[in-house]
Amino acid sequence: MRIFRPTGIVLALLCLMYLITYVDRVNVSTAAAGFGEEFHLSRTQIGLVFSAFAYPYLLFQIIGGWVSDRFGTRRTLIVCSVIWATATILSGLAVGLTSMLLARLLLGLGEGATFPAATAAMARWVPRGRRGFAQGITHAAARIGNALAPGLIVAAMAAYGWRASFFVCAFISFIWLGLWMLVFRDNPADHPRITPEELAALPPPRTKIAGVPWRRLAIRMAPVTIVYFCYGWTLWLFLSWIPQYFLHSYNLNLAKSALFASSVFFAGVLGDSLGGVVTDTIYRRTGDLRRARSLMVAACMAMTCLSLIPLMFAHDLYLSLACLSAGFFFAEMSIGPMWAVPMDIGQEFSGTASGIMNSGSALAAIISPVVSGYVIDRTGNWELPFLGSMVLMLIGVGMTFFMRPEKKLDPGGIQGAVA
Repeated sequence: MRIFRPTGIVLALLCLMYLITYVDRVNVSTAAAGFGEEFHLSRTQIGLVFSAFAYPYLLFQIIGGWVSDRFGTRRTLIVCSVIWATATILSGLAVGLTSMLLARLLLGLGEGATFPAATAAMARWVPRGRRGFAQGITHAAARIGNALAPGLIVAAMAAYGWRASFFVCAFISFIWLGLWMLVFRDNPADHPRITPEELAALPPPRTKIAGVPWRRLAIRMAPVTIVYFCYGWTLWLFLSWIPQYFLHSYNLNLAKSALFASSVFFAGVLGDSLGGVVTDTIYRRTGDLRRARSLMVAACMAMTCLSLIPLMFAHDLYLSLACLSAGFFFAEMSIGPMWAVPMDIGQEFSGTASGIMNSGSALAAIISPVVSGYVIDRTGNWELPFLGSMVLMLIGVGMTFFMRPEKKLDPGGIQGAVA
């Protein structure tokens, strides 16, 4: 079976990493019911805790992408996992707003390079025709982390308190680190179990590049980054506030609010999985990257906006669940094609290109939770923040037509192949 081959095992490990890192990111959203009360925090302050992660996360997107391209994914993710696991432990040891903010900042530092590094790994370990699937399935694993986190964190909080939930997450991260060190190699040919058939299907050995063409790469990735900012605003609104939305807007208890939040996030799992398959299918049938990437993302963002409109006109628990689930489903359908674009454009600079793109989402992660928390504090209206998402999704639709994934970056400066 494909999954038991080295290429399948590497992809499974990357899926597990995405799941773990997203649990570590969003556990704070559910745990906020515990530490927010203990530390006497306002919703604006809780929004600051949510967004603190994103400051170093933004800073290390491009740096982390370059580091993974330059020094290899294996070493990059070893260092990253040690940092993010330590930060998760420190979150559980926090004694107030300041210490929680510092722990979340450290988490952002540790996770900043993870997705660009993973994209660099996929550029070498995944055949071109399966890139959308690989990006879709890894991000689906991330949404499984989103979906599982509320229930798991509530269970840990009920049994041992909110601090224990962070310690469990850190333990799982250290287990992943051991598996990664054991299995992964930067060059697929160095893996002891790789077969000639697998190697033949993979891209050729990466070339040694004299230097990153920063200006040309930044110009090419600018529209992609703007589109991803528009998507990221909605993503971080959902990840940060959906558990609190059901808890406070409908006065549900913690367990029920976690169940409803998980339902929304499971819709994202389906969207990620389907989006990766659809973008690869369109590409195989048409050979048209513009249609498979840009037009598909535009359609998904438009459907997200349409799905959220009823929230503005009715306040009903099950209508809200349906609208939010549909909105998250279509938003996540765009992930497979979006994360394939840096590989389509950047080629040997896939890690750096994906870091540039993901800096858009990281910037949104800084602004979106705080703005949303402020709007809720000022108005008491839990639906109003979604209006901003709808506007940005429409802007994203327009910007997709400038992404041009079919136009590859001319790498230049190739000195020779790396064995």
